[in-house]
Amino acid sequence: MTEEPALPDPSSSPEPHRAFPARRRARPRPGDLLALAYLVLCVGLLVWAVAMSSDDGSGGSMAMVVPILASAPVSFLWLALPDGAAMAVVAVMLGGLANAAVIVWCGRALRRGTRPNPLP
Repeated sequence: MTEEPALPDPSSSPEPHRAFPARRRARPRPGDLLALAYLVLCVGLLVWAVAMSSDDGSGGSMAMVVPILASAPVSFLWLALPDGAAMAVVAVMLGGLANAAVIVWCGRALRRGTRPNPLP
C-alpha cells in the first residue's frame, strides 16, 4: 500500500492561521458618492415640494413636478399609479433609486475601462 503524503502542519507555517481571511476596508467609490448625492438631492426636492404644496400660496400647485422630473424616467410611473400624494412620493423614490443604480453602474463601467465585464 502506498502512503498518502502528510498535510503540512499549520502551526509551522510562517503566517499565522486565520479562521477568516482578512477583509479589505472598502472605501466608497466616486460613483457611489455621486449616487448618494443624487439621492440626497431627490429627497431634498421632495421635501421642498411637499412643503410648497402644503402652503396656501400659488407657488405650490406645480411644485411636485420638479422632483418628478429630477427622478425621470422611472418616476413617470406616477402617471400609471392611483392618484394621491403618497403615490407621487413612491414614484419619486423609485425613480431616484433606479437612477442612483444607473449612476453606480456607469461609475463601475468607467472604472473598469477596457477590461471585459466580470459579470456574465
